[in-house]
Amino acid sequence: MKVIQETPEKLIIRIETNESLLNALRRTVPEVPVLAIDEVEIFKNDSALYDEVVAHRLGLIPLKTDKGMNEKTKIEFKLSKKGPGTVYSGDLEGAGDIVEEKIPITLLEEDHKLELVATAILGKGVNHAKCLPGLIYYRSLLEVNSSPKIDSIVESYKGLIKPEKKDKKWLCDLEEGLVEDILALDKNAVSHSPEMLLIVESFGNMPAKDILTKVINILEDNLDEFEKEIK
Repeated sequence: MKVIQETPEKLIIRIETNESLLNALRRTVPEVPVLAIDEVEIFKNDSALYDEVVAHRLGLIPLKTDKGMNEKTKIEFKLSKKGPGTVYSGDLEGAGDIVEEKIPITLLEEDHKLELVATAILGKGVNHAKCLPGLIYYRSLLEVNSSPKIDSIVESYKGLIKPEKKDKKWLCDLEEGLVEDILALDKNAVSHSPEMLLIVESFGNMPAKDILTKVINILEDNLDEFEKEIK
């Protein structure tokens, strides 16, 4: 296994494994607990949006999820703003951290007001998409037969890894359009490698590495529970 890229927003790993395992990791992402606004009490709303729409938009604002949070965690945010102007996610005031402060919620005209209290708790993406921490996806690295024309295509593309040539084959990461161009030159030139790329993208609630760690732990617990049930 080799880490290709690691930032809070994205983690890319090169690994020799199978699609079944990576797909299991991908499907476990919605089980990671994430902080999100769940209840909204609106005291005044002069905007053009219904209360239910404002509450829905608030629920979709990504919030920082700390490791110390649990099912008892409750964080209250208050918002009080007078128009004219745009109400942004950054106008929420509370003990929690907003990931992006410039997410528009609604517009207020002259002398219009929006006043509310919102409560955030931990939830899971299996129950509502607002609690998804990010995405996990994967793809196979490709083995491509070498030839002068094919070499020029492979070497010109900057994928997630630098093309590696071994004997008469390239090991590379290519987009679909280039694969079709190569197959047009030689229909047997491309095959899948045992190695794969695992990509974790965070929505900002938590670092990408933490998402993968939590997903692995949850998957292990699920497998242990499954094993107990079939004994």
